[in-house]
Amino acid sequence: MSTFIVLLGPPGVGKGTQAKLLAEQIGLAHISSGDLFRENLKNQTELGKLAQTYMGKGELVPDDVTIAMIRERLTRPDCENGALLDGFPRTTAQADALEKTLAEFGGKVNKVPYITASEKVLVARLSGRWTCRANGHVFHEKNNPPKQARVCDFDGSELYQRDDDKSDTVLHRIQVYFEQTAPLIAYYRQRGNLVEVNGAQNIRAVTKALLSALKK
Repeated sequence: MSTFIVLLGPPGVGKGTQAKLLAEQIGLAHISSGDLFRENLKNQTELGKLAQTYMGKGELVPDDVTIAMIRERLTRPDCENGALLDGFPRTTAQADALEKTLAEFGGKVNKVPYITASEKVLVARLSGRWTCRANGHVFHEKNNPPKQARVCDFDGSELYQRDDDKSDTVLHRIQVYFEQTAPLIAYYRQRGNLVEVNGAQNIRAVTKALLSALKK
């Protein structure tokens, strides 16, 4: 039976970094909803074109389009044993849709690690983030600075600070996340597969705690 893990955590908690490390450690494919959208848009797939029609009008992409992207991704060989999902679901409706989709692949959500940190820690981390324009690699001016200022170590593209990583909008993002995600946290807690991990530790310690939580 395939194993499926949903990784949750507020903006700035290091979820993207941990998702990649965790997927490597446990041998599962890492499915980032953000990467999946970029891939479909870049390759102009049918789903990418469909998503673009909504995005072009400033509308949210419907859940069924996102789920269709995830379903297609799960058919690839590297997902044979399951996957670690990062960035989806965000709502209980999406969680229900995900469960139905995973059932098609003979699986279900097995564990939901929830990485937590205080508001103060999250604001400090987010307001120092810089993102590369080409492939979305993320750096931090204190915790993970690039070798050359404003230049991505991996592809040489320009690093810029996203509007939603600027300090005046960071606090609002965090508050919105907690408001919107609270029902999802309760959803998985009621099902008994939510495990909380302290994200205020260093990267290695968080990875170790996540691996330990998944073994329980």
